[in-house]
Amino acid sequence: MEQHRAQWREHGIPAAEIDRTVAYQEMWGGIALPPSPHYDGGPSSFSADVPEGSEAEGWWFGAGLQRTALPYAFMVGPEGEFGIHAGTWVPLHGSIEGWVESVALADHARRWARTTTTVTGEAVEALQLDGFEPVLEVAGRSDIWWRGADSLVAVYRGEAECMSAPQCRTATVYSGLDEWGLKGLGA
Repeated sequence: MEQHRAQWREHGIPAAEIDRTVAYQEMWGGIALPPSPHYDGGPSSFSADVPEGSEAEGWWFGAGLQRTALPYAFMVGPEGEFGIHAGTWVPLHGSIEGWVESVALADHARRWARTTTTVTGEAVEALQLDGFEPVLEVAGRSDIWWRGADSLVAVYRGEAECMSAPQCRTATVYSGLDEWGLKGLGA
């Protein structure tokens, strides 16, 4: 990323935004995660791309290439959020770490749940989450994880918001989890 600094500065990209992009690449560049169960697997690996935006609206940069053709890009937002952008910016998680935790939690929950149920559209809003607590580690914004007595619930609203397509709302309920399944090594 450092090799592009002079050229990016010529195009009006602020030095602070270039610094953010360079720091992201140094920290996360090249890391590959298991596929996400949504967003067609998420980025295949993390890699920064040229910042885009403006002082007025904020700056984003690409977080990595998609695994499949998608109508949106995975981006890191003005405040370090991880999200998707297709003319509309939708932060999925409040940080890159939140995305990583979400993908890791989905991988963990898939392995340990006795049953997995997926609901879409209006049924997502009908889920009864009384008695559940948010999983703070995922730093959920439009995508939020919930932990109950024996279940984990992942609610994905990002694609629906970005594409103005409420039918794309999805929730996955991982049931039949014991203490290990709910909390992993921290149990």
